[in-house]
Amino acid sequence: MSSLDHMNSLNPWLVAILLNTALGVVGWLIPKKLLTPAGLVHAWALGILLWGTVGWRGYLVVMLFFLVGSTATRIGIKEKEAQGIAEKRAGARGPENVWGSAFTGALCALATLVMPASYRELLILGFVASFSTKMSDTCASEVGKAYGKRTFLITTLQPVPRGTEGAVSLEGTLAGILASAALSLFAWAVGLVDLPGVSFCVLAALIATNVESVIGATLQSQFGWLTNEVVNILNTLIGAIAAVLIAILVKGLV
Repeated sequence: MSSLDHMNSLNPWLVAILLNTALGVVGWLIPKKLLTPAGLVHAWALGILLWGTVGWRGYLVVMLFFLVGSTATRIGIKEKEAQGIAEKRAGARGPENVWGSAFTGALCALATLVMPASYRELLILGFVASFSTKMSDTCASEVGKAYGKRTFLITTLQPVPRGTEGAVSLEGTLAGILASAALSLFAWAVGLVDLPGVSFCVLAALIATNVESVIGATLQSQFGWLTNEVVNILNTLIGAIAAVLIAILVKGLV
């Protein structure tokens, strides 16, 4: 048993509260804010939920997603700010960003408490796929806005400026694939999914990210309620469902 397993076996919810409170204090004190004050409170609650349900393995996967995603928003930040396509608040995450990224994963995590044990593998796969999808989307978007040499609207393939809703680029697409693969491989390395699960997550992330681009190009401007955060929830939900469906088709899981 690893030291993390031993610590978690004591009382996972108490460990979750103590750990996330300590990290919250650190997040509050560091000068370079990754979260707004409200975002920090919501991330604290999310962290407790994740540690208590999917344990330290799932928690570390989300921590990796958060750190890489926050770093990605700062790629080419000066140029993106000059063009008006940078993330607001210099990339600091608020509550809407926390739950836009983690709502689907949190649902999968909570479902492990109430669903039969036979469904746990699929729920964990959906959990990993949701964050793999959001990692892909974030890195594809940020790298594309910073380094995309040619960007095209996904529905028409017509050239459009960087940062246009629904725009895709070769550089961004490759970055998204690599990012989802990195997160999924990390989930495999800590024992959360198997190697076939890694491929399911990467494929699901690619599908979901392109569907999200189509939504951005066609529907987002037509409906006021279809905010970036709502689109993010849809994106991660599509990724999770796609990974689960692929696993059922390929492995016959039920």
